Amino acid sequence: MKIPFLDLGDAYRELKEDIDAAVARSLASGYYIGGPELDAFEEDYARYCNARYAVGVANGLDALHLTLRAMGIGPGDEVIVPSNTYIASWLAVSQCGATPVPVEPVAATYNLDPARVEMAITPRTKAIMPVHLYGQAADLDPILAIARKHDLRILEDGAQAHGARYKGVRLGAHGDAVAWSFYPGKNLGAMGDGGAVTTNDPVLADRLRALRNYGSHVKYVNEVQGYNSRLDPIQAAILRVKLAHLDDWNARRARIAARYQEGLAGTSLILPFVPDWAEPVWHLYVVQDPDRVALQEALAAEGIGTLIHYPIPPHLQAAYAQLGYAKGAFPIAERIHEQVLSLPISPTMSLDQADKVIDACLELRGRSA
Repeated sequence: MKIPFLDLGDAYRELKEDIDAAVARSLASGYYIGGPELDAFEEDYARYCNARYAVGVANGLDALHLTLRAMGIGPGDEVIVPSNTYIASWLAVSQCGATPVPVEPVAATYNLDPARVEMAITPRTKAIMPVHLYGQAADLDPILAIARKHDLRILEDGAQAHGARYKGVRLGAHGDAVAWSFYPGKNLGAMGDGGAVTTNDPVLADRLRALRNYGSHVKYVNEVQGYNSRLDPIQAAILRVKLAHLDDWNARRARIAARYQEGLAGTSLILPFVPDWAEPVWHLYVVQDPDRVALQEALAAEGIGTLIHYPIPPHLQAAYAQLGYAKGAFPIAERIHEQVLSLPISPTMSLDQADKVIDACLELRGRSA
């Protein structure tokens, strides 16, 4: 039994009839930019996220970047970001001409440590960007309190957390806005790139609609210097189909995660920790192992696919060499990036497959005496 890390074809095959019909409907509509499929998805997704507005854009990075632009963030400004995250969170800040200011996570949850955030605030700080990493909500209440105290904006990076809840409330509008990615491998994934922003702020939503469309609300009337970043209506039609199944698919992921949590308990692996206020959607099931390379190679030899999310922290990437951070600057992030390994998890994965992964890990790492 070979177990791929993720087989996107399985998800398509499960919903093939509905997805094919949605694509055909979109093609027949004659709307290939904007139109009723995009409008309907934005309404559906805003409702799902308990937000007043959803604005579709071309991808998750644009969702972050354009929202920062809409917030008025630019050169000379600073945005607090996690020291451990996918580099897109940092890139969005840089694309505005602003500076990402890294803050270490809570080691157990991988998410931004509220106790460290306030220490990083300077007169140039304009926003805080909590990332709901691996599908689990960051601890938002203390971060929101700090933002209110210092008059800062909050942009949540929800790229891995579609449907996740914080203290019983689904993510979507706790802060000023949430940026989403619909990259194909996400819990809510398109069949190509896609993204969106949810918010309760009508001014922010209006600015985003202009920025995604060349800075224009009315064709050929350009109010600001904007971008071409629009969610394709065919992708919107596909996402509408998948959104109807998202809660069920997240529940399936949770069953796999629960199997892992029980089956791998007592091994030498560091397993995910879930605070009692979090309801994760298990975009990834991430363990830590000091000898990650050997574990990954041994699992591959058993036909089990794994990935590393992520091997190099942003501050040590060549793209950010100009910031001058040396190895050791953010030890928590560095240790995480050196040890994390993502085991297979998906809504189409069977419990038998999960048991094979568990058995292989037990053989390789055993249980503590």
